Amino acid sequence: MSGPEILDLARQAIYVLLTLAAPMMFIALAVGLVIALLQALTQVQEMTLVFVPKILAIFVTLLVALPFMGSSLGGFMSLIAQKIVSG
Repeated sequence: MSGPEILDLARQAIYVLLTLAAPMMFIALAVGLVIALLQALTQVQEMTLVFVPKILAIFVTLLVALPFMGSSLGGFMSLIAQKIVSG
């Protein structure tokens, strides 16, 4: 493989990484903002209150996005295997 092919493969790997991580990161951001807003409105300043809802939201998002993640990783792995076989 030449240098541009390796850079293209690395670019594709970063793109796949971002598309896999983005849904969970956005959900964690949204839940964190909602909890922060509720804490500001009720003046309850408990630091550990954010963690449990965030973990549950990320877990549910992971379960929902798992088929998409599997197909995306499978497609990328088949691309890598094809590049290995072709030399």
